[in-house]
Amino acid sequence: MTKATRSEVQVGELATGQALTVPLFTFQGESCEAPSVYIQANVHGAEVQGNAVIYQLMQMLEGYDIVGDIKLIPLANPLGINQKSGEFTLGRFDPITGVNWNREYYDHDVDIADWYQQHQHLDNQALIASFKSLLLASCQARLNNAWGISTGHRLAVTLQSMAHQADIVLDLHTGPKSCKHLYCPEYDMAAAKFFSIPYTLVIPKEFGGAMDEAAFCPWWQLADVAKQSGRALALDHGVPVSAFTLELASQERIDLADAKEDALGILAYLSHRGVIKNKVQPADMPRYGCYLAHYRKFYAPQSGMVEYTAKLGEPLVAGEPLVHLLRVEDYGSDNALLPVSLPQDCIPILHFASASVHQGTELYKVMTEVFEL
Repeated sequence: MTKATRSEVQVGELATGQALTVPLFTFQGESCEAPSVYIQANVHGAEVQGNAVIYQLMQMLEGYDIVGDIKLIPLANPLGINQKSGEFTLGRFDPITGVNWNREYYDHDVDIADWYQQHQHLDNQALIASFKSLLLASCQARLNNAWGISTGHRLAVTLQSMAHQADIVLDLHTGPKSCKHLYCPEYDMAAAKFFSIPYTLVIPKEFGGAMDEAAFCPWWQLADVAKQSGRALALDHGVPVSAFTLELASQERIDLADAKEDALGILAYLSHRGVIKNKVQPADMPRYGCYLAHYRKFYAPQSGMVEYTAKLGEPLVAGEPLVHLLRVEDYGSDNALLPVSLPQDCIPILHFASASVHQGTELYKVMTEVFEL
């Protein structure tokens, strides 16, 4: 039986002087040649289901033959997790700066084309190792910036430096009220068939501050530069690092049985990549995708109380009600109950958690121009 070792990683300091730490669990693999893995959960305070997935995953990994190193960090943002107001967890935004905790990662200021020109004489293994060292050194320099960095950015860059050590990065999240969906880079679309997730958002080579982008964007850029000279840095898609965000349904929820299904999906992917020797088959289920440019937001046309009528994960035909807006103060007029629909067929993926909304509140996110994977 393989057991994980536990350690602590310091991600900051509290005002009272105590070290702010997160737990790190490590499964040591048999081979340094196999892909290494980094998995984190709960960067947003209310998005707790990823911790249950890590728990189930670690329990199952104890019975598997592990070839590549696997590092797992549950409870990755103790500041956000403890950001409570009454019965609710508010930990989506850094309360000091107002920045989304998952938009704090570092966009390395590296001229990748120039770097490649200076290092193209290296073979692939040495080139990849050198570029990884560059990213790690860049994170360390950022953490030691002479002018200092914000609390949230320090947390993010510390986590990012651990992710940069891995070949596979999985960031576990949830939505407010959401069905399961996967953020997947366009070069790695084939990977979506392994996870136990029905909907995939295909994302471009653009850094928006999230962990998955922080992990794959520099490698994708390097692979494109190398490709221009006729060189592939890795098999299949040519990009040495794979990174995904798994959205595991709704926040403020722990479901251990459901977590086991998602852990099996992760194991199916790790089996496919050779991280574990055991063969784990992906769930037999239909999977659909859309490009991120076709993932649309719908904003409340007016304020009111909302009945969310469109079911998450089920196709909605154009003209069918998405929500009912209740304006009880207008009782007796045509404005008292307003059905609202969309002009395009879609699949609703998530919606706002509250039934009370301002005008302009982001009510739904929906997939349009959907295709089968």
